[in-house]
Amino acid sequence: MRFTLLLVAILLLAPCQNESLTGSSGDKLYVFHYENVLGTSLELKIIASSPAQSEQAEKATLAEIDRESHILSSWDPGSEFSRWFRTVDQPIHISPELFEVLSLFDEWRDRTHGALDASAETISRVWKNAGAEKRLPSEAELRAAVASVMRVHWKLDPGNRTAIHTSDAPLAMNSFVKSYIAERAADAALGASGVRAAVVNIGGDLVVRGEWSERVDVSDPKSDAENGAPIARLVVRNRTVATSGDYRRGVEILGRHYSHIVDPRTGMPADEVISSTVVAPVAADAGALATSLSVLTPAESARLVASIPGAEYMLVKKNGEKIMSGGWSALEAASSAPTSAMRPAVSFQTVAAQSGVSSWNDNYELTITIELSLIDGYRVNRPYVAVWIEDENRLPVRTIALWFRKSKYLDELRAWSRAESLRLAGEDRRIMNSVSSATRPPGRYTFNWNGTDDFGTPVKAGRYTVMIEAAREHGTYQLMRQAMDFDGSPKQFQLPGRVEIASASLDYHKLAP
Repeated sequence: MRFTLLLVAILLLAPCQNESLTGSSGDKLYVFHYENVLGTSLELKIIASSPAQSEQAEKATLAEIDRESHILSSWDPGSEFSRWFRTVDQPIHISPELFEVLSLFDEWRDRTHGALDASAETISRVWKNAGAEKRLPSEAELRAAVASVMRVHWKLDPGNRTAIHTSDAPLAMNSFVKSYIAERAADAALGASGVRAAVVNIGGDLVVRGEWSERVDVSDPKSDAENGAPIARLVVRNRTVATSGDYRRGVEILGRHYSHIVDPRTGMPADEVISSTVVAPVAADAGALATSLSVLTPAESARLVASIPGAEYMLVKKNGEKIMSGGWSALEAASSAPTSAMRPAVSFQTVAAQSGVSSWNDNYELTITIELSLIDGYRVNRPYVAVWIEDENRLPVRTIALWFRKSKYLDELRAWSRAESLRLAGEDRRIMNSVSSATRPPGRYTFNWNGTDDFGTPVKAGRYTVMIEAAREHGTYQLMRQAMDFDGSPKQFQLPGRVEIASASLDYHKLAP
């Protein structure tokens, strides 16, 4: 009985999730997640005084993203950019937004001496086509692509706000456009009544606006899992964070990975810098710099960033070396040890480990990958999802992930709710920091389990069950489970999907040296 009361007390005292993080003014934090937004995922955090106000801000944010996308998208054949692209040698009157973006591309092409160019898509297609044919591009193909990039692709007339499309080179409104749209979406959210602050994170590039300081984790490019330890942790207020890297996209040719980030001046993939993160007051600056710094040398990057007021950066080279600007350390969050005031002295697995049973083989880890069910071209709310580990007695060992919108509907994750009622409260990670990373594809998420429980204690070797559950408020429900022997021998499982999770894979493997 005393043990049961202790569990109840721990669970009641733990943080009460997204909509109950309250500031001094009585405002609360509301979190929304969507897939298929600008070809990636969207996390929106709103600090407001009521659910109704947060939902108005959510609507304003989505409406602004849609409006900007209908103007700037390179992939929507009906967008204003796509319609203009189909014209040749004609002065076309264009919107202020498209004119500004084209002007910014001109500016950054000059600033970087050609390292950032919208027509780099020409080179990217050469590498993609060669990859599909399982070969390297020829020197002739690359020379032709670089020559195409070097041409003038448009001419702007500021007085009449017209643009003349002058070449047939493929153009992609990438680099900083995602950050550009996120900034305008954040401004739209702040325009809603009762909203004090907003954080708009589109695929790893995020904007923080208003009376709020956001903790931002920068993904480690060598350990790209949702729950992986960040390579840096920042505190950001009224700034933008953008990260570019080669670890989520690219092509595989003859067993080697080639980055999707290419140097428009040479036609070659940029592979010396595997991650570049920039913090800047202006979103377009952060996005443009993050891409450019992945191409330029560290010395060139330092000179370029020094010309942008308020900008700071961190580079990660392929050998693991980190290079940071002089003001980067001022952005880093102070480290703090997790509190143990409300934790029991030991966990279930600690008791087992102390009994002399062999521990987890620390040369191995489990990778869990889930693919959410998506419909191309349609934005969808992310379902409630829980991923956790149970032991042979069906006792929860480790909560890997928990995604939700409203805590009052958490009990619709029925299996996780049962497990949570038995769970000894370790570190509560359900209110997550924002994450800045290379752009992710929509709907695909990877997690690692290193064989520790919720307290960070190594578990015993043996049989455990991986649990994956998905649900919607009063809607669809899905539960996947797979028992596995974690005994130091590799194994893989592919789990069939259903309505919310299209598929899941489990890979218990030896760590790379």
